[in-house]
Amino acid sequence: MTRNIVIFASGSGTNMQRIVEYFREKRIRTIKVFCNRPDALVLQRAENLGVPAVVFGKDDLYRSEAILSALQSLSPDLIVLAGFLWRIPENIIHAFAGKIINIHPALLPRYGGKGMYGEHVHRAVIEHGDTESGITVHYVNEQYDDGDIIFQAKCPVDRKDTPATLAQKIHALEYEHFPAVIERLLITGE
Repeated sequence: MTRNIVIFASGSGTNMQRIVEYFREKRIRTIKVFCNRPDALVLQRAENLGVPAVVFGKDDLYRSEAILSALQSLSPDLIVLAGFLWRIPENIIHAFAGKIINIHPALLPRYGGKGMYGEHVHRAVIEHGDTESGITVHYVNEQYDDGDIIFQAKCPVDRKDTPATLAQKIHALEYEHFPAVIERLLITGE
């Protein structure tokens, strides 16, 4: 049985691309990409991969039922946030309870919350003198980066690391683990 996912993204789309490519020969497919930025590189990546994409604004997400209705019509088995920076509204969270996951570029519960993404997270980790960082895949709830943790992977933070070099380590963890976690959730339900 084929499982369907949709991906929400706001940026370059490298995680989206990795997910789509990982599942090319498997029974999981990305049926749509939702993006909140018309200039985001993820849209070009989606087109290159043959995945339909839709761009939407805040009114579509927060002041109407447009995105909820679109998701309900697609009936995805899983909604994957891959670099999506807006909070998911309660109507979508309740309609897809236990079916929305996010990846965060740090070891939650540290360095989570509104405004903690990308370089902001990596800079905070380095400035606080942490000796390790990593990724967290978690369920989405009504708060930023607060849902139950599904999976974490760690990497060392060296004294010479910069936000850019730490980002490279984090991206490597994301590309290695995120698709496998998605697969495990959809195939085994764990």
